[in-house]
Amino acid sequence: MKTFHILETAHALAQRQVTGRPRQSDLKRAISTVYYALFHALALMCADILATQAGRGKPAWRQVYRALDHRHVKNQSMKKAVLIQFPPALQRFAKRFVYMQRLRHRVDYDPMADFTRSEVSRHVTHTEDILKEFRNVSINVRREFAIFVLLRLRP
Repeated sequence: MKTFHILETAHALAQRQVTGRPRQSDLKRAISTVYYALFHALALMCADILATQAGRGKPAWRQVYRALDHRHVKNQSMKKAVLIQFPPALQRFAKRFVYMQRLRHRVDYDPMADFTRSEVSRHVTHTEDILKEFRNVSINVRREFAIFVLLRLRP
């Protein structure tokens, strides 16, 4: 799954031409899609870095990809004392992950949530920028981050 294709889908939903105001269902689906772009980018990075030798599509690669847990990533992403050890690009990614996950929950569970096309487009653009930075972090640092978001820390 290509992360930027997911973001293109979110952008298309936000820009969908309908008479009058855009449909809230399209805007809400776009926000949810932005979150999943972040999630899948992280899952892909973890699998590619930790199961490189297995190759995509192999059981070990798929196991790492599927091991990513939404709640655990959020919890890890809120540990500021640990995150400060990572470069700013990964700190921004973690912060954005938490923010978009909360927003996704809002669009899924709050029937009164209301969004504008420009607001959703800003979410798409901002997330795209963060993902570009994320990809430019060195592989060794991304490997450390993958371990941090995948595995539970035991004292």
